[in-house]
Amino acid sequence: MLKDWLRPYVRPLPQWSPVAIVPPSQIVVATLRWVGNSADVTTDHTVASLNPLMIATSFDAGQLPTLEYSDSATGKALGILRLVRADSIAAEEAAITLYHVKAGAHRCLGWPRRSWNAWLQNRSMLKNRASGHLNMEPAAAQHLMIAYLRPRPVVLVSVDAPGHRNIFPMDLIGPLERSGFFSLALRSTNVSQPIMREVRRVALSSMPASMKATVYKLSEHHKQPLANWDALPFPLRPSREFGIPAVAAALRVRELTIVHSQEIGLHTFFLCRIASDENWAEGDQLHHTAGFHQAYRHRQGMPFKEV
Repeated sequence: MLKDWLRPYVRPLPQWSPVAIVPPSQIVVATLRWVGNSADVTTDHTVASLNPLMIATSFDAGQLPTLEYSDSATGKALGILRLVRADSIAAEEAAITLYHVKAGAHRCLGWPRRSWNAWLQNRSMLKNRASGHLNMEPAAAQHLMIAYLRPRPVVLVSVDAPGHRNIFPMDLIGPLERSGFFSLALRSTNVSQPIMREVRRVALSSMPASMKATVYKLSEHHKQPLANWDALPFPLRPSREFGIPAVAAALRVRELTIVHSQEIGLHTFFLCRIASDENWAEGDQLHHTAGFHQAYRHRQGMPFKEV
């Protein structure tokens, strides 16, 4: 009993929680605020790069806006990111604004546990820096967790070109609704990055939560291409327009045409148009959210289903 009571004070919460959510979900609302204005950007903001940590949106909100996350059911403020305008991207007569994340805070944990948990997490990140994969400073990672207050769906990205085939998981994806774009932020060291820039088309399979272990295993293909489509442990079916192999058990498959790509820090940011969108099944989709968000929802008696 004493050990269970002490655990939150000696061990940090997990940075990320894999959870099952039935899409589409508006559980968390994102609002962009700037001088005298505000806009609902729940479906119009995404992470464009991890290092440096950048947010992209179709709205030009000036130099110093804030991005606020709130619980749609209760209206409770969950977290805030303070942004600084960095750049803009022009593509197909539309403009995307890039913001550097300057600061942030969340309210999912009470004081002093909030500060103590952050200290424990930061200490762990520094201790394991050599084996970490984010290449981020602890403060930036804390800000990234705030961006994950809005749970991020996990997809498998299929790439198919002469002499190259691959499939790998991503969650740095999302719509930029006002401009009509759909974006991907892929680490530039991914083995398929140059192929994607060349062929300009991919297929996204929205993955059932029950396939989490299989999805995570495919992370190895960020570094090495797939030898053969037949080597995968699940059946495939061709996407509608491009015929790219997609996961037959996927809940949804979207084909994307890449219209713009550029390197931002350690990532390549792709702006795409949706060429086709098919809903193949209904059910729980694998998502990622911040560990402190799931802890908050447990306290409220409404946790996400964990997987």
